[in-house]
Amino acid sequence: MDYSVLETSTLFKGISTKEIKKILEEAPHHIEGYDKGETIFHLMDDADRIGIVLKGSVEAQKSFPNGSQINVSVRGAGEMIGPAAAFSHSHKYPCDVVSLEPVTLIVFRKEDALVLMQKDIRILENFTSEIASATYMLQQRLELLSYSGIAQKAAFWLLMQARQTGRDVIKIPGSVSNWAMIMNVSRPSLHRELKKMEDENIISYNPPLVTILSTSDLQDLLGV
Repeated sequence: MDYSVLETSTLFKGISTKEIKKILEEAPHHIEGYDKGETIFHLMDDADRIGIVLKGSVEAQKSFPNGSQINVSVRGAGEMIGPAAAFSHSHKYPCDVVSLEPVTLIVFRKEDALVLMQKDIRILENFTSEIASATYMLQQRLELLSYSGIAQKAAFWLLMQARQTGRDVIKIPGSVSNWAMIMNVSRPSLHRELKKMEDENIISYNPPLVTILSTSDLQDLLGV
């Protein structure tokens, strides 16, 4: 197991590799592997497990009766999946979680994760911080989807990432196709708008990186 991933993970952040090894020796857990396109958590299944991505990336997807689908979030190495659902009143997963590529997870049962938090205040603090961050990200996601224009959605997403990372160079989540799905737009349309923004010297577009050249122009697109 690559403990360096866990050392920088949202759940074990601030805890040394030596301590993590000792914690895992006493905490029931197991390693799961999934091929690309496999469903890890199913919509409305009992939310009795919490996972940490060790390798690869996963996507939370919400499908609707009319056939449309919205990408809720993408999680990569070190990030948790299923924490909010596991401790919600419904105890159900609110969407499908699907692997975007071959994925390796470390998985804890809800009861075992709770014991971890009771034993180490740092794990509890990390967990509550993750839940708060996830709530904030959901609010940002809803605001993103409120914009109708593709350029507006791209501008909002880039500004949001820049604010969170403190950097003007933004790495897109996975492929351009995946980024388009996050914003609920088509890939060709997104590519076209990004090229237009590049021609106007608002951004530099070199996948998987986008460099913000003019924050003010992005804000103008949003009417800020």
